[in-house]
Amino acid sequence: MIGAALAVAALAGCGVVIDRRADLHEAAAEARYPPTGDLIEVQGRIVHAHTEGTGPDLVLLHGASGNTRDFTFSFVDRLSRDFRVTVFDRPGLGWTERAADGYGPWTPRAESPAEQATLLQAASDRLGLRNPLVLGHSYGGAVALAWALARPEDTAGLIVVAGASHPWPGGLGPIYRIIGSGWGGALLAPLIAAWSPYGRLNAALHEIFAPDPVPPGYARHIGAGLTLRRDSFRANARQVNTLRPHLVGMSARYPTLPMPVEIVHGTADEVVPIGVHSEPLARQIPGAVLTRLEGIGHMPHHAAPDAVEAAIHRAAARARLR
Repeated sequence: MIGAALAVAALAGCGVVIDRRADLHEAAAEARYPPTGDLIEVQGRIVHAHTEGTGPDLVLLHGASGNTRDFTFSFVDRLSRDFRVTVFDRPGLGWTERAADGYGPWTPRAESPAEQATLLQAASDRLGLRNPLVLGHSYGGAVALAWALARPEDTAGLIVVAGASHPWPGGLGPIYRIIGSGWGGALLAPLIAAWSPYGRLNAALHEIFAPDPVPPGYARHIGAGLTLRRDSFRANARQVNTLRPHLVGMSARYPTLPMPVEIVHGTADEVVPIGVHSEPLARQIPGAVLTRLEGIGHMPHHAAPDAVEAAIHRAAARARLR
């Protein structure tokens, strides 16, 4: 009996140490990577929006594990001369709060692409964005598609870059399944936040960019420590872990999209394969234009930014924003 009590006390002590260490790491990450834009309140939630430039409105939505810094690294600079560019942190990531209550450590719930789009559309309304072009990369492609499905009448055009658009065969990696569970999110996320495996993060970046190189300075700019915060790590894993069934329902509605759609995808993308996602997407949407980037991986806006920028300008011209 005494032994059991000592074991419980030891585990509780370990938990306190882990939480304190995680607190320190999260505070350091937030101090090093503060918001670069405005924190606005919509629907009782804080949304982070980074805006630059003038011209027709263009919204950028980042992928899994990301934040606005993926686009502000260099891509926004290419666009702000011709567009008013607004980059949002998606719910639970960066500096944007979860879209609703009830997303606790032990609750394996996640915002659907539609729920994320609804919150970010409310934020865009609050900022006075009008009839925007909407670009989504990777998981952000699913949110961009949900945005267009929800508000086709005031979405000028859609640009899907290496976007997750369709249900895929097989499963996800073990980290998504574990963190996606209640016990995994509650127990493993604090350990990861406390001991922040930055060496592994650099390896993960190389895997995400492959076969293209990671741009010099990108790892320092992106603020990976923000993603490793307990709440953000859980939110990201659970959003990815629950994405597939949402895409089943969404994909049946893609032929109804009336706006100009530009799709850009690398043929060497092994994270979100072009044959599973963008090729069927292009076949489903009337008038959609698919740009195949031979030999390019999952990050075309860094590896082939001219092609992505050209797709944005084509969408703007087709939508008669020029």
